[in-house]
Amino acid sequence: MKISTKGRYGLTIMMELATKFGEGPTSLKSIAEKHQLSEHYLEQLVAPLRNAGLVKSIRGAYGGYILSKEPEQISAGDIIRVLEGPISPVDFTEEDDPAKRHLWIRIRDSIADVLDSTTLGDLINYKDEGSENSYMFYI
Repeated sequence: MKISTKGRYGLTIMMELATKFGEGPTSLKSIAEKHQLSEHYLEQLVAPLRNAGLVKSIRGAYGGYILSKEPEQISAGDIIRVLEGPISPVDFTEEDDPAKRHLWIRIRDSIADVLDSTTLGDLINYKDEGSENSYMFYI
């Protein structure tokens, strides 16, 4: 399964809103500028997220978007399904070879499990233990 720019940029929008959760609305313009993305494209992505009830729009001069729930209550799977559709690496039918069908189902379920068990809270609080910023040097 390959996640398109819709899914990747949608996660970017949602992670930015999660980072600012409780601070008021965030404009798509500020997200677009920070990540060097097209504001127009982000507008197209936020509409299905709003229709799915994952974000709320706030009108006005200081308007923008906010998460409709806490970051820990929205999974990556919620976002990917809204923007990409069903999670399945391969389309299969009952006529397919049972062994192959079983493999495709296991792969699909594994991907869904990872996406559904990873929340926006997990993503914004992630620390890469192997990154150069995580080393502690003592002299």
